[in-house]
Amino acid sequence: MKEVWSKADLHIHSDHSDGLATIPEIMEHVATRTDLKVIAITDHNTIEGALFAQSLSDVYGVEVVVGEEVSSRSGHIIGLWLQEAVPPGLSAAETVAAIQEQGGIAVIAHPFANRAFGPFGLESVGSAIREVAFHALEVYNSSPYLVHANRLAAKAFAGGQGIAATGGSDAHVLQAIGKGYTLFRGTTAADLRKSIENLETRAEAGRGGLSVALRYAFLYPKIRRMQAWNWDRCKAAKQVVRNR
Repeated sequence: MKEVWSKADLHIHSDHSDGLATIPEIMEHVATRTDLKVIAITDHNTIEGALFAQSLSDVYGVEVVVGEEVSSRSGHIIGLWLQEAVPPGLSAAETVAAIQEQGGIAVIAHPFANRAFGPFGLESVGSAIREVAFHALEVYNSSPYLVHANRLAAKAFAGGQGIAATGGSDAHVLQAIGKGYTLFRGTTAADLRKSIENLETRAEAGRGGLSVALRYAFLYPKIRRMQAWNWDRCKAAKQVVRNR
């Protein structure tokens, strides 16, 4: 029997944080315009959109992993297969521990992105990757302006740290979904998780990067407004954590 490999985009934002598309729009786009078998909705510091997407899995025939891009004090960390939201403002180690405690998988997002580089304000964990026992490294992120950061991530992964490689689009617009993806053995979310745990996933780049970059440039003002709203929400969430 021929071995089957499939694609998963493990880094997608919706309008529940700073993405521009609604969850139904994302699910429709993935089902009709891509060959992705699995996606993860990873909004900033919330799993509301991911849970909504997962509830629509049967309707659209797309499996959804509940994820979150958590704003730790050291940078952004993606939690996958979450049961509840991880609060922002924790250390990187505390964030990873909170993900692991609920049976999730911790992924370092865009590990070497300079937050001041490009319009998206990316916060990278950078050198802290050597201090945290995470499960996977986002080796490829298809956001514009991350060519150099992706090269650094590839070099870090090539060093052999006993971790899995993932790829994601970091999509804030529909057209970006699937432009970065994770190649895994099998077809289901359960197969994806097994591939990550077996360290056999690969990070890949999709086609159409230039058109997506132009799309981002056109929609940049709207994305910035969504980010401003999301940052205010994150600040409020961090304040709740401090008051506990």
